Amino acid sequence: MTGAVLGVDIGTSSAKAVLVDLDGRVQARATIEHEPDRPRPGHVEMDPEVWWDELAELTARLRRQCDVPVVAVGTSGVGPCAVLTDAAGTPLRPAILYGVDTRASAQIDRLEAELGAEAVERATGSRLSSQAVGPKLAWVAEHEPEVWARARRLFMPSSWLVWRLTGAYRLDHTSASQAAPLYDLRAGTWHERWADRLRGQVTLPALGLPGDVAGKVTADAARRTGLPEGTPVVLGTIDAWAEAASVPTAPDDVALMYGSTLFMIASGHRLLHHRDLWSAVGVRPGTYDLTAGTATSGAVTGWLRGLFGGPGFGELVAEAERSPAGSRGLLMLPYFAGERTPLHDPDARGVIAGLTLEHSRGDVYRAALEATAFGVRQNLELLRGAGAPALRGVAVGGGSQGALWPQIVSDVTGLPQVLADGSSGACLGAAYLAASAVAEVDIARWNPLTTRIEPDPARAARYDSLYDGYRELYRTTRDTVHRLADVQHASPGAADAP
Repeated sequence: MTGAVLGVDIGTSSAKAVLVDLDGRVQARATIEHEPDRPRPGHVEMDPEVWWDELAELTARLRRQCDVPVVAVGTSGVGPCAVLTDAAGTPLRPAILYGVDTRASAQIDRLEAELGAEAVERATGSRLSSQAVGPKLAWVAEHEPEVWARARRLFMPSSWLVWRLTGAYRLDHTSASQAAPLYDLRAGTWHERWADRLRGQVTLPALGLPGDVAGKVTADAARRTGLPEGTPVVLGTIDAWAEAASVPTAPDDVALMYGSTLFMIASGHRLLHHRDLWSAVGVRPGTYDLTAGTATSGAVTGWLRGLFGGPGFGELVAEAERSPAGSRGLLMLPYFAGERTPLHDPDARGVIAGLTLEHSRGDVYRAALEATAFGVRQNLELLRGAGAPALRGVAVGGGSQGALWPQIVSDVTGLPQVLADGSSGACLGAAYLAASAVAEVDIARWNPLTTRIEPDPARAARYDSLYDGYRELYRTTRDTVHRLADVQHASPGAADAP
């Protein structure tokens, strides 16, 4: 078979697409930057129609770069999210994004009390948190009853694009397994009793595996996107899992996704569990994943870049490289959007400790990279404690492409890492899933691992001395920042006041 596959990814800060031939050679790339809406503290949303417009624009850009027939399409996107539509698939409100949206704290507490926290953990593999879809639905039902009364379908970004391309209402098991408490992880299907309790009049989508053919491009979608009518479209998945699928991994590996947030996936054939982490159905048939995720990562470095007046990231990285390990006595908590695992604290906040008039922006920028690395170490300890070997990290995502950030993570954690030369990430994983549906392909040939990063013993010793301080800083500032979070919730416009 000749031709190329299209992979599209809807990320937190951009939408990306690649055209890849069946030998794994990237023929064209395109990116559209965007930002989610943050209408009030703890609310993070996006208009799903933007994703559909972006897919059409991305395919147009790719066609201008490369005139090659598209033989299959794969999608991925941020998640787990809640996209509620009417029966015709028209969105009724902006999509409520994944764990960075922390609005449903009260609903989490209520559902745990009603369903039983331990029962939820046993059935879903995860405790209820800001990552869970069920509490988000409960929030809409409580706060937007007119929307809830009209809701008939539930999508995530990847399945939304599949719907727009094919008219197929389906969702992959990996995404569904993150929709706690709607999904029974051990049974491998929707948890009928809890789903019926929470879904209202919403009909839940049929389930399939990532890479299953969901349908074919319709005539209307072909006119909108320029894709050939009848092209197979596969079920995609959440972007972190698609990104993990974009590189070859071994059973002892942990995949590290360096993006707007940082996500970790340890995959195997045993179902592992830790109450402060998330269990999930793996992308590969017969596998389960134990996962962890921070609420920010690249989002903090992007925030700092804007705060510093918009210098290039290369300039900031060069300045951070001139700062020594420990950032000249700075320690940062990167909880600028609360924190997901292992704290599950939506009211955690960012803290920078040790600032003096002598510190430079390079010191502050390095402290942000180190803060992310301390968060990785904290999660890595729990992954290993739950039975995941996690002997080697496989680094993917835009943040992995420079040498400094992965090196800091290896120095802080003691974890050697390997990475590929390419940075296509989740959209390459989506393309690979699409290619797997129409041809025999091998991700090790598509995207071989070419670079190895080893921890530096001298810097590792310095970071060991700071790690306890990182954990203590959260404990000693928690009550104060929670009170500040209460002020922010009560006065969402206060930060904008003169």
